[in-house]
Amino acid sequence: MGHKIFGLGWRNLVRDWRAGELRLLLVAVALAVAALTSVSFFSDRLQAGLQRDASQLLGGDVVIVSDNPTPAAFSQKVAQLGLQGVATVSFPTMGRAADADGGETRLVGLKAVQDGYPLRGRVRVAQAIDGADAPAEGIPAQGEVWVDASLLEALGLRMGASLWLGDQAFRIGRIISIEPDRGAGFLGFAPRVMMRWSDLQATGLVQPASRLVYRYAVAGAPDATAQFLQWAEQQVAAPDSHGVRVESLQSGRPEMEQTLNRAQKFLNLVALLAALLSAVAVALAARTFANAHLGSAALMRVLGLSQRAIAGSYLVEFFAVGLAASLIGVALGFAMHYLFIGLMAGLLAVELPAASAWPIGVGLGMGMTLLLAFGLPPVLQLAQVPPLRVLRRELGAMRPASASVLLVGMAGFAALLMLVSGDWALGGIAVGGFAAAVLVFALLSAVAIAVLRRCVHEATAPQWLVLATRQVAARPAFAMVQISSLAVGLMALVLLVLLRTDLIQTWRQTTPPDAMNRFVINIMPDQSDAFRAALAKAGISKVDWYPMIRGRLIQINGKAVGPQDYTEDRAKRLVDREFNISNSTDLQEHNQVVQGRWVAGDVQGISVEEGIAKTLGLQLGDRLLFDMGGVKRESTITSLRKVDWGSMRANFFVMYPLEHVDDVAVTYLAAYRAPDVAGFDNALVREFPNITNVDLRATVAQLQRVLDQVIRAVEFLFGFTLAAGLVVLFAAITATREERAREFAIMRAVGARAQLLRQVQRAELAGVGLLAGVLASVVAVAIGWALARYVFDFAWTPRWWVPLAGGACGAVLALLAGWWGLREVLRRPVVVTLREAAE
Repeated sequence: MGHKIFGLGWRNLVRDWRAGELRLLLVAVALAVAALTSVSFFSDRLQAGLQRDASQLLGGDVVIVSDNPTPAAFSQKVAQLGLQGVATVSFPTMGRAADADGGETRLVGLKAVQDGYPLRGRVRVAQAIDGADAPAEGIPAQGEVWVDASLLEALGLRMGASLWLGDQAFRIGRIISIEPDRGAGFLGFAPRVMMRWSDLQATGLVQPASRLVYRYAVAGAPDATAQFLQWAEQQVAAPDSHGVRVESLQSGRPEMEQTLNRAQKFLNLVALLAALLSAVAVALAARTFANAHLGSAALMRVLGLSQRAIAGSYLVEFFAVGLAASLIGVALGFAMHYLFIGLMAGLLAVELPAASAWPIGVGLGMGMTLLLAFGLPPVLQLAQVPPLRVLRRELGAMRPASASVLLVGMAGFAALLMLVSGDWALGGIAVGGFAAAVLVFALLSAVAIAVLRRCVHEATAPQWLVLATRQVAARPAFAMVQISSLAVGLMALVLLVLLRTDLIQTWRQTTPPDAMNRFVINIMPDQSDAFRAALAKAGISKVDWYPMIRGRLIQINGKAVGPQDYTEDRAKRLVDREFNISNSTDLQEHNQVVQGRWVAGDVQGISVEEGIAKTLGLQLGDRLLFDMGGVKRESTITSLRKVDWGSMRANFFVMYPLEHVDDVAVTYLAAYRAPDVAGFDNALVREFPNITNVDLRATVAQLQRVLDQVIRAVEFLFGFTLAAGLVVLFAAITATREERAREFAIMRAVGARAQLLRQVQRAELAGVGLLAGVLASVVAVAIGWALARYVFDFAWTPRWWVPLAGGACGAVLALLAGWWGLREVLRRPVVVTLREAAE
């Protein structure tokens, strides 16, 4: 029996494929699988690469990070366990070219390393800016430094020239191309300068107030490393331990992963939209397929085939189509993910490992779930068609699928989408928003059909409008399905347009090309007037100018606080170091109060950034005691602020709403966009030699390049999802093709002119498209706002005209889809249509 069912299913497959009745199903499933697997392949390889290179990004298996030289107990423990240990120290400082070479200055990230550096990974260096790189042998020689190529370009130096660091000049010996423990590195604003540890003292740069970061990397056998990690975490957690933290493969979060997080969400969202659209397309195409096979199914019943055999044959047919479509989609997705890697080349500094089998499983599972959950239920009804339908066509009409079948299929599909999304908020809003939208569309379309029936009167309305109204009102249930399906497709298209325009544009504006590109710190109070005058003389009018106070949080609500009071690494670091605190009577224009009130002049009040408040468990009304250079000051939290840290503006964790904070040591910070004038920065540093001038031009340019790369990847995937949306529109419009053909044939038989029938068809399509477009746009705006607020963390304001534009676009797209899919309905001879209807 089994081989007979398989043979029948195979013959049905060949016949239906040649007739073109399965192509829409195959295209819908392949599009969904291609969109999802392309993102899955990319994400899978990226995560594998991050895991593989985690130790290289750290520089060791375990790293002890501290503000002071690493305590001797750690190196002693390393020796006891037979591990290797290497120390480095890094800090920002000013590098200067010799006077003979122009005397240009630039902020650099100086790093002094010991022999044996790095324990994990390899430093790669070149002997010329455009030269080929190779693994470095050892570390810089005595009296020599290795630098980033950008430093030579900034200072106008050549290989072998001298670079002054503090009191000592060093010869530039190599160009650094890869520094493994630098992480992703593109957010580092200062070019790297690497020197030998023993040369650091000669520079005179290490002073008691210097802000140094010491890193002690440890590597060795896994068991010994795990033992050291456990011991080090106990040491750091001790009450008398300050300014020391542990980084490991488990606790480290490379910057690359954080940077790609938002890009991954954008790609996942577009892929989810493609899958949701394809589900609608599959359901509509399967119902059309089933309607077309009612007669052949009844004939098989007459010839003696059992219901089991008929159901089994269609199951074989759809399983084969689903498998073929899924394999095609997986192949397309695998090819597409290479384009993502190419588009994001600026973010991916390493060769990614091969993909695992997980994306293939996701693609095959998604394709089969789509077809079996949404395509198979209406087709399986064919096994229940009564044999008498061969004589009486009104028998055995398609019924809505049972609630249990639909619920099981939708639940499985939703679970798979949530798994693929990788983010509960993103998956919940996308999947839940679509489910709620379908219910809203069905309800509102039913109301609209009832209103339409009452408002169009035969005595006053044009004949074409009366006939179009009857066409819609005669099949209210199917009209609801058609409007809802169209609205779902249009909603996804509107959401995609909003994503491509408003949401991505908002993301781009977080780091605009004209953002401030200089941050100057350590401006002394007696220099403030002269410094601001120098900026004004250079034509700089827009300046962020704020006092900067260093303070350590020592009490919350009268209770002493330290790293031992927290379990999260970030919280430990925050309470173990000094904060940058500022004051101003006016709220910063790029900050937003989310709780409480900003009260200018409130002597007892303080405003805290909401992120740090959440990390430290702070709330409105809490009392904070800060030690600011020996001066203790307690204040009450009166407001929490949302700060956009990517705005390239001056931002602070804590602010006093005061014009002055008395009795504390203050320096000033200035942020501005420097004029494009050669020598401006050098002249400023010469006039104010104590300042630290942070040049962010390279950072702003790199951030813009990163955004462009991610946006291109999203736009490419946008094309696939747009195709899925058009498939839905086509399927929704053509689902009633045969019913329309019979109705138009009858009207033509009783004397209706072709011109009148074309007007009726256009009116019906335009009206359905207009209604679906308005409904879709309203819901798309709501979902877009939720995504912007809860997933991408944007402040996005929807535009009022979107529903109007959506309605107009819906009408145009419905007319175009109807013209393409239904153009032969009015051309078909009346006698042919009536004969087919009678058979």
